Amino acid sequence: MPPACEVTRKLPFIPTEEEIDAFIKSRARAVERLQNPRLKRIGFHTLRRWKATMEYHKTKDILHVKQLLGHKRVDNTVLYVQLEEALFSKPQDEFHSAVARSVDEARRLIEVGFEYVCTFEGAMLFRKRK
Repeated sequence: MPPACEVTRKLPFIPTEEEIDAFIKSRARAVERLQNPRLKRIGFHTLRRWKATMEYHKTKDILHVKQLLGHKRVDNTVLYVQLEEALFSKPQDEFHSAVARSVDEARRLIEVGFEYVCTFEGAMLFRKRK
Protein backbone atom coordinates (compact mmCIF):
# COMPACT_ATOMS: atom_id res chain seq x y z
CA MET A 1 0.00 0.00 0.00
CA PRO A 2 1.47 3.44 -0.95
CA PRO A 3 2.23 5.82 1.95
CA ALA A 4 -0.59 8.22 0.93
CA CYS A 5 -3.11 5.37 1.20
CA GLU A 6 -1.82 4.48 4.67
CA VAL A 7 -2.37 8.07 5.83
CA THR A 8 -5.84 8.10 4.30
CA ARG A 9 -6.65 4.77 5.97
CA LYS A 10 -6.04 6.35 9.40
CA LEU A 11 -8.58 9.14 8.88
CA PRO A 12 -11.96 8.56 10.56
CA PHE A 13 -14.93 7.15 8.65
CA ILE A 14 -13.03 5.90 5.61
CA PRO A 15 -14.23 2.33 5.03
CA THR A 16 -12.22 -0.55 3.62
CA GLU A 17 -13.38 -2.36 0.48
CA GLU A 18 -14.60 -5.24 2.64
CA GLU A 19 -16.62 -2.85 4.80
CA ILE A 20 -18.13 -1.25 1.70
CA ASP A 21 -19.12 -4.65 0.29
CA ALA A 22 -20.63 -5.71 3.62
CA PHE A 23 -22.53 -2.44 3.86
CA ILE A 24 -23.93 -2.76 0.31
CA LYS A 25 -25.08 -6.33 0.95
CA SER A 26 -26.62 -5.42 4.30
CA ARG A 27 -28.38 -2.40 2.78
CA ALA A 28 -29.75 -4.56 -0.07
CA ARG A 29 -31.14 -7.05 2.48
CA ALA A 30 -32.78 -4.19 4.40
CA VAL A 31 -34.30 -2.78 1.19
CA GLU A 32 -35.73 -6.20 0.36
CA ARG A 33 -36.93 -7.00 3.87
CA LEU A 34 -38.52 -3.58 4.49
CA GLN A 35 -39.69 -3.07 0.89
CA ASN A 36 -38.26 0.46 1.00
CA PRO A 37 -36.16 1.39 -2.08
CA ARG A 38 -35.31 4.79 -0.57
CA LEU A 39 -32.82 2.99 1.67
CA LYS A 40 -30.61 2.57 -1.41
CA ARG A 41 -29.84 6.29 -1.21
CA ILE A 42 -28.10 5.88 2.16
CA GLY A 43 -24.35 5.61 1.81
CA PHE A 44 -21.27 5.98 3.96
CA HIS A 45 -21.22 9.73 3.46
CA THR A 46 -24.82 9.95 4.71
CA LEU A 47 -23.78 8.11 7.87
CA ARG A 48 -20.73 10.35 8.23
CA ARG A 49 -22.91 13.47 8.01
CA TRP A 50 -25.38 12.08 10.53
CA LYS A 51 -22.61 11.16 12.99
CA ALA A 52 -21.04 14.62 12.69
CA THR A 53 -24.38 16.38 13.13
CA MET A 54 -25.24 14.31 16.20
CA GLU A 55 -21.76 14.85 17.65
CA TYR A 56 -22.12 18.62 17.24
CA HIS A 57 -25.61 18.47 18.78
CA LYS A 58 -24.20 16.68 21.84
CA THR A 59 -21.05 18.76 22.34
CA LYS A 60 -21.67 22.10 20.57
CA ASP A 61 -17.92 21.97 19.90
CA ILE A 62 -17.14 22.71 16.25
CA LEU A 63 -13.42 22.04 16.74
CA HIS A 64 -14.14 18.57 18.11
CA VAL A 65 -16.28 17.77 15.05
CA LYS A 66 -13.60 19.23 12.74
CA GLN A 67 -11.00 16.94 14.28
CA LEU A 68 -13.36 13.94 14.24
CA LEU A 69 -13.98 14.38 10.51
CA GLY A 70 -10.36 15.12 9.68
CA HIS A 71 -11.15 18.49 8.10
CA LYS A 72 -8.30 20.94 7.61
CA ARG A 73 -10.52 24.04 7.77
CA VAL A 74 -13.43 24.90 10.03
CA ASP A 75 -15.25 26.30 6.98
CA ASN A 76 -15.80 22.72 5.81
CA THR A 77 -17.30 21.75 9.17
CA VAL A 78 -19.76 24.64 9.47
CA LEU A 79 -22.24 22.66 7.34
CA TYR A 80 -22.86 20.36 10.31
CA VAL A 81 -23.70 23.33 12.55
CA GLN A 82 -26.28 24.45 10.01
CA LEU A 83 -27.73 20.94 9.76
CA GLU A 84 -27.96 20.70 13.53
CA GLU A 85 -29.71 24.06 13.79
CA ALA A 86 -32.20 23.08 11.09
CA LEU A 87 -32.95 19.72 12.72
CA PHE A 88 -33.07 20.72 16.37
CA SER A 89 -34.12 24.36 16.51
CA LYS A 90 -37.33 25.21 18.30
CA PRO A 91 -40.39 25.44 16.10
CA GLN A 92 -40.99 29.05 15.11
CA ASP A 93 -44.76 28.73 15.16
CA GLU A 94 -45.77 28.84 18.81
CA PHE A 95 -49.31 29.83 19.71
CA HIS A 96 -51.56 30.63 22.62
CA SER A 97 -54.85 28.78 22.22
CA ALA A 98 -58.37 29.51 23.38
CA VAL A 99 -61.78 27.88 23.20
CA ALA A 100 -65.11 29.65 22.67
CA ARG A 101 -68.45 27.97 23.35
CA SER A 102 -70.62 30.87 22.21
CA VAL A 103 -70.64 33.54 19.52
CA ASP A 104 -70.04 36.23 22.15
CA GLU A 105 -66.92 34.44 23.48
CA ALA A 106 -65.66 34.02 19.89
CA ARG A 107 -66.18 37.74 19.21
CA ARG A 108 -64.13 38.70 22.30
CA LEU A 109 -61.28 36.38 21.27
CA ILE A 110 -61.19 37.83 17.75
CA GLU A 111 -61.17 41.37 19.18
CA VAL A 112 -58.01 40.62 21.22
CA GLY A 113 -56.17 39.14 18.23
CA PHE A 114 -57.04 35.45 18.19
CA GLU A 115 -57.76 33.81 14.85
CA TYR A 116 -60.36 31.09 14.26
CA VAL A 117 -58.90 27.63 13.53
CA CYS A 118 -61.80 25.16 13.49
CA THR A 119 -64.81 23.82 15.35
CA PHE A 120 -64.35 20.59 17.27
CA GLU A 121 -67.14 18.83 19.20
CA GLY A 122 -69.20 22.03 19.33
CA ALA A 123 -66.33 24.24 20.56
CA MET A 124 -64.64 26.88 18.41
CA LEU A 125 -60.85 26.76 18.60
CA PHE A 126 -58.74 29.90 18.26
CA ARG A 127 -55.01 30.65 18.24
CA LYS A 128 -52.72 33.67 18.55
CA ARG A 129 -48.97 33.79 17.98
CA LYS A 130 -46.86 34.11 21.12
